[in-house]
Amino acid sequence: MTAELVRGQNHPLPQVRLEVRVSAGKPIVAGATLSDEQGRVRGVEWVAHPGAPTLPGLEVSRQAAADHRLAFDLDALSEVVHRVSVLLALPSGVGGPVRFGAVAAPFVAVTGLDGSEVASYTVTGLDAESAVVALELYRRQDAWKVRAVGQGYAGGLAELLADQGLSEAQQLAGSINEAVAQGLARSVAAPPPRTSDADRSRQAATSATGGDQPYAGPPQGASGNVSPPQSPYDLPGAQGTTAPQTNYPAGASQADPSAVTQPSAPGAGGPINYTHPGRQNAAPPPPPPTAPPTQPGQPAQPVAGDATGWSMEERLYNQVWGMFEDLARTTAAYRSAVDFADSRMEQELDKVLSDPRSRIGGQGDAAREAAQAKHAQLVDQARAALDRDLAQLRAEADVVEPALPTAYARWDNPVWHAYRVPMEVPMALRLGDLRLPESESLSIPMLVRLPLERGLWIDSGRAALGDSLTDSDELRRLAMDTAVAHAGRLLAVHPAGEFTVHVIDPAGSGATSLTPLVRSGVLDAPPAVGAAGVADVLARLTQRVDLVQMAVRGGAADSLPPDLDTAEQLLIVNDFPHGFDDRAVTQLRYLADEGPAVGVHLMMVADREDAEAYGPLLDPLWRSLLRLTPVPDDHLADPWVGHAWTYEPALVPPGSQVLQQVLTQVAAARRSWNR
Repeated sequence: MTAELVRGQNHPLPQVRLEVRVSAGKPIVAGATLSDEQGRVRGVEWVAHPGAPTLPGLEVSRQAAADHRLAFDLDALSEVVHRVSVLLALPSGVGGPVRFGAVAAPFVAVTGLDGSEVASYTVTGLDAESAVVALELYRRQDAWKVRAVGQGYAGGLAELLADQGLSEAQQLAGSINEAVAQGLARSVAAPPPRTSDADRSRQAATSATGGDQPYAGPPQGASGNVSPPQSPYDLPGAQGTTAPQTNYPAGASQADPSAVTQPSAPGAGGPINYTHPGRQNAAPPPPPPTAPPTQPGQPAQPVAGDATGWSMEERLYNQVWGMFEDLARTTAAYRSAVDFADSRMEQELDKVLSDPRSRIGGQGDAAREAAQAKHAQLVDQARAALDRDLAQLRAEADVVEPALPTAYARWDNPVWHAYRVPMEVPMALRLGDLRLPESESLSIPMLVRLPLERGLWIDSGRAALGDSLTDSDELRRLAMDTAVAHAGRLLAVHPAGEFTVHVIDPAGSGATSLTPLVRSGVLDAPPAVGAAGVADVLARLTQRVDLVQMAVRGGAADSLPPDLDTAEQLLIVNDFPHGFDDRAVTQLRYLADEGPAVGVHLMMVADREDAEAYGPLLDPLWRSLLRLTPVPDDHLADPWVGHAWTYEPALVPPGSQVLQQVLTQVAAARRSWNR
């Protein structure tokens, strides 16, 4: 039975290997401090935090997240450690809440390795505090207990650590905040929240037939609710309208406009209905029942557009992110099951080795073989469940991928051969693919909402080198090719005249990669070269940001100069910081911070090591950009279930002319629009 603690109450711990699970609703930092018998933290090496997540006997999360799982082995702690404090803090400098009074009360639970709760505590009564000691695990007469503390600190981590006797509290708090900011800057874009998993008809159809669903949730001991929160750079609503030309699979149909209730005319003497007659205020319709019938006991056959949404484009977007969630959950369940099997085998082997009579001889060998056999059985069962879910997801991907519209499709998708310049902006854009080590053959499209809420950084540094690359010049060329492919896709999915691309290439090193953009004529001006060209482009874009900001803040959008280009702007910068002086660097940082809100976006192709001379001055710039790589790399973090996703860029196939053909159509449409 779970003990529900109140502040100050304690409870004995029945075991020394356990987990502390935290749920806060908003991304928070979770850590732990070790202290001696006097309650003093002896040094920074006694603090586990995202920058140093592992200490002997405990491990904490590597980044800020809404849910955490902290692992403890109290027997592995040093004998001088008498207390372990579980601390929570709000990340600073990332634009989130700055006090716990503005978020839901954090919930903390102490569980066994099998997921059974020992004690729980809801940290209430917080207001201006930004850091809190939630729980305390402490020794008492050779036994361990847990106490609900709930001590908050308005001064944040620095005040909390100083209160525990750490002399380097201020410096350590700064390094923790820096590690958290870097972790959030490389997080995977999250899908929008969905009403429920039952909205996906493949699950509804399965439960109707009585068969196994593709995924039934994590087993006991796995992560709890791992549904991702809204991304920090995904706006909460639809940010674009749907493409008018969408190929629907057989049997699929658009949402019936008559299903939306229209306001009736006001009757005599009755109240006036102010509802806009053309606005869709009702919930989006469910997906059409197009799945072929299945036999009882068999999973539902996958269908493209098998999700909620007003249009096929929105349904496909939600379906792709549903696949992402399913893959994250089933992988989390598998990893949790394997961890449980490992822990159980370790416990059984420790029990055998602790008894000298069974340590050697036939009895000990038999016990070890039994423990290993049970471990293999548990792992095999977990792998079988994972393989079943992966097979269902692969079947769904095989159906969804060919049905994706141009904004979501790979460059080798036949939909590009029927490309026409769109009339409206799509709701999202594909930047590449994501996959996990357990499912190398299954890739999920990485879709980001439009308009872009963050700039992009194509990392051309040697740190991004893969096993097949050893030449840094080749890597820089691939990075520029990746940037051109992304820019070409952005141009292709916007209507004529609604997206403009500028290029800064101070040394002209990207001329070969820029050929498709230059030859097709989609650029308003040739790539800027030299320090003078850099200064000119940055001055014009900075002035545009200033003018639009003043007009918006003053409510005078009609007063903008008539020659101002109102289209979305993209600035591609190659070989940074070559050709940049201090003024140009300041302007670039300004565009990265203020530009996206007024339609000016940044795409950097750079090696961070080349800008080391600027020191920490440019750290905010790198953190503000979404880092992508020109080669597959597992640098994108999953803050919900702790996965590291391998990102693979969306490149044009070697020898293909599809990008040149698409850009030629875009240039022709731009010329017609300008007439």
